[in-house]
Amino acid sequence: MVNTYFGIMSKIGKKPIPIPDGVQLEIERNKIKVCGPKGCLSREFHPDFNILEKDGNMIVLPKKKFSSLQPYHGLTRALLANMITGVNEGYTKVLEIIGVGYRAKMSGNTLELSLGFSCPIVYKPPDGIKIEVPEPQRIMVTGIDKELVGNTASVIRKFKSPEPYKGKGIRYKGEYVRRKQGKRAVSTGI
Repeated sequence: MVNTYFGIMSKIGKKPIPIPDGVQLEIERNKIKVCGPKGCLSREFHPDFNILEKDGNMIVLPKKKFSSLQPYHGLTRALLANMITGVNEGYTKVLEIIGVGYRAKMSGNTLELSLGFSCPIVYKPPDGIKIEVPEPQRIMVTGIDKELVGNTASVIRKFKSPEPYKGKGIRYKGEYVRRKQGKRAVSTGI
């Protein structure tokens, strides 16, 4: 059975990406540079795809007829859409700190976390990431690169992951932490 060109296209990959006003694109083979009001991003994509700008939309088309390209088709389209959204609107992850005496503060460009350890944890964010602490129990990580924002929030969360007994630690806003009951005295009924 031979796959046809249209039979292997990904459902996500064949959707066009609308280009908002104020966003410029530079396409050079498989390297794309996207500039917008928030900044510029560039990325090199899989060489087996053509990325075209047509009628105010971006279209990703596979060059070859291999079914092994199907997962990369959707991935390429999603990464390109994330770049366009990032330079136009940006991304934000909010972290909450739960626990008595646990707090965060910014000193200059570094984040200081007091999480019950003997010394505070000092974290310097990577370039392109802005960290804000509007209140001591809330941290906001913002940037234009979705992957970098998510990775930075994940690194901060790993300093003190939420524990299942009292729920203390750092968690994403809206994250549900499944709680365990813990030990308690068992009555014998005598």
